[in-house]
Amino acid sequence: MKALTWHGKHDIRCESVPDPEIEDGRDVIIKVTACAICGSDLHLFDGVMPDMHSGDVMGHETMGEVVEVGKDTKTLKVGDRVVVPFTISCGECFFCQRGFFSGCERSNPEPSRSKVTKLWGNSPAGLFGYSHLLGGYSGGQAEHLRVPYADVGPIKVPEGLTDEQVLFLSDIFPTGYMAAEFCNIQPGDTIAIWGCGPVGLMAIKSAFMLGAERVIAVDTVPERLAMANQSGALTLDFRDEDIYDKIMDLTGGRGADACIDAVGTEADASASWDSRLDRIKVATFMGTDRPHVLRQAIHCCRNFGTVSIVGVYGGLLDKIPMGSAINRGLTFKMAQTPVQRYLPNLMERIQTGQIDPSFIITHRGTLEDGPELYKKFRDKKDGCVKVVLKP
Repeated sequence: MKALTWHGKHDIRCESVPDPEIEDGRDVIIKVTACAICGSDLHLFDGVMPDMHSGDVMGHETMGEVVEVGKDTKTLKVGDRVVVPFTISCGECFFCQRGFFSGCERSNPEPSRSKVTKLWGNSPAGLFGYSHLLGGYSGGQAEHLRVPYADVGPIKVPEGLTDEQVLFLSDIFPTGYMAAEFCNIQPGDTIAIWGCGPVGLMAIKSAFMLGAERVIAVDTVPERLAMANQSGALTLDFRDEDIYDKIMDLTGGRGADACIDAVGTEADASASWDSRLDRIKVATFMGTDRPHVLRQAIHCCRNFGTVSIVGVYGGLLDKIPMGSAINRGLTFKMAQTPVQRYLPNLMERIQTGQIDPSFIITHRGTLEDGPELYKKFRDKKDGCVKVVLKP
């Protein structure tokens, strides 16, 4: 089959790889009908995430049609149309039973589990197409995908919904919704969101769905700011304004009720002096991540507010203002999204017309177009906000 494969920093190729096969009775094979390039994939593209191997199949936002079913799979049958969560979860362990599917104790096998435990202190769930720290599973930017624990993860798509309406249930819609849910939004609240990429845009929509009165969205890419504005947010360009001063002005000096970091490790190095210093530290191997946005979110949050973190970080963060957070009573909430926990609610919101997640799609292509679209997405060229590929 054809698939998009990783061969090093900035080297993604469309090439032929072996077809996946059933390896366990709880597996299914799906024929991929739509997949997407995620902002998290760009961390692999940029060489930020360790333990990628040449030839690894990329992608974790995937849906399609079930074409083969393992003997122990109870909930799916051949012909079912499904969306596949990026988190791989057994459904039976301590964490899955409590709804914390992204903390699954079984889906990240050895030796990946031991390696990531040394790095992070314990292992989260395995993920599709996201390095050999997290299972080494083949991803879904391919013609076919093997889905482990298939009676737990994939959700069936109701009749009448298009691929593009439901594809983002695989990751970015639940992630943006979780980011807003973490904020414990109350009537009249102001939510500030850094990053108007796909997750940030979903967080804006979700914050309003959950009752926010006002959303302030921070970015610098015109197309992203325009989408944020169309979604109801008041937008700030961090290159034109002092974000802290502006948020304080907009909130009467109090700060936002909650702040969402939807950027993560690769914050724009031109944003401020500390972001430029972060970039230098990473380039000289004195640091692993660039947490400028997180610092700013902490300072811009009101006393006893919440900082919600869904942007991806991979290692150690430098100069985080914990004194500010502790002395002002901030709450931090963060997670790799336990997607399965959110799927029934969010599918219902799509069915009832509360949201059509396809609004973020700007570019479409085939797997053969994938390498060039990775570059276009990374460089934010041609108004590229979200890419959908159809094998």
